[in-house]
Amino acid sequence: MLQFLDELKNLNLPIGQYAIFGSGPLSIRNLRESDDLDIIVKPELWDNLTKKYPPVTKQGIKEQYTFIPIGNIEIFNSWVNLSGKINEMIDTAEIIEGFPFVKLGYVKEWKTFMGRDKDNIDLKLIEEYLNKPTK
Repeated sequence: MLQFLDELKNLNLPIGQYAIFGSGPLSIRNLRESDDLDIIVKPELWDNLTKKYPPVTKQGIKEQYTFIPIGNIEIFNSWVNLSGKINEMIDTAEIIEGFPFVKLGYVKEWKTFMGRDKDNIDLKLIEEYLNKPTK
């Protein structure tokens, strides 16, 4: 995760315009590793980034999606069932180690919607984390 955060830092994205999603909120809490860094961005930042980096479109499990690949970072302006909540997720992101991470509640909502085997495993990890007594 740390090497991905260094890559992200080098992009100089403005706080308040993006948040880390996907497996990032799990990885930063040491719940599991991530192979890349998924970032959601607000429309204005997306428009600025597409002028510099070409977007790519792929077919996903539930829908076709477009993202901007930059090294180990994938930047999105939509997110499956939560596309209508992009601004809300960014505005309410938790700052951890200086970076904004989407709250675990949204990660749960997305993973419940997706329902893949790996999502069900992640949902158990999130529940255990959230139900862990604090010291």
